[in-house]
Amino acid sequence: MRTLKLTVQYDGTDFVGWQRQDAGVSIQGLIEDALARIEGRAVTVHGAGRTDAGVHALGQVASVRVANALDAQTLRRAFNATLPETVRVADVADVADAFHARFSARAKTYEYRLWNGPFVPPFVRRYVWHIPPPLDVDAMRAAAAALEGEHDFAAFRTLGGAAGPTVRRVGPLSWNTNSADPASIVFAITGDGFLRHMVRTMVGTLVDVGLHRRPAADVARILESRDRSRAGVTAPPSGLFLVGVHY
Repeated sequence: MRTLKLTVQYDGTDFVGWQRQDAGVSIQGLIEDALARIEGRAVTVHGAGRTDAGVHALGQVASVRVANALDAQTLRRAFNATLPETVRVADVADVADAFHARFSARAKTYEYRLWNGPFVPPFVRRYVWHIPPPLDVDAMRAAAAALEGEHDFAAFRTLGGAAGPTVRRVGPLSWNTNSADPASIVFAITGDGFLRHMVRTMVGTLVDVGLHRRPAADVARILESRDRSRAGVTAPPSGLFLVGVHY
């Protein structure tokens, strides 16, 4: 037996998320089914992040124990010959047996992509949150600074989420713009863990700041309150990308 580390990319638009579910097509299910054909037996694949329905990935990581002796590149080709074109295994690597995609991870990096212009080009509409009115990015940067560091992020998790610790360490984080494409605004954030909908709720709250619906100082007060009702909307999943996992 050997342990494989898979780096997976996907357009999450048409899937129910990473995790296999009773109804709907999941990324985990597709990869497990593809590997079952290669292995000739059922296998369980462990993902580093349980991305929600509609969320994308450029650098999801998965681990799995296999018995076959195929080399890494042959395995990658075999995966991609079976998977839909919206899901790709970008890399396959042999790793130590102790490696676990989720439990060995030290941090994850996400990006959330906004499109701040009067209309969204057709070829990016599946991968952004469209905000037509002009955003004050400097105000959003000032507000985001309050989120960096170790905090209780209960105010930024989904209502009715699973019970458990809500303290996480976040940083670095940034709002990035591109002079060549000024409508594109990207929120990048790294943390040692994230609560469900945490990044999307942060973005929804910071967009309120950018639209001058709330002052930048409000974000620190929301954080201290631990009250989800005081934060902004949960941004749609279309703009969120799992960019990478750090070990």
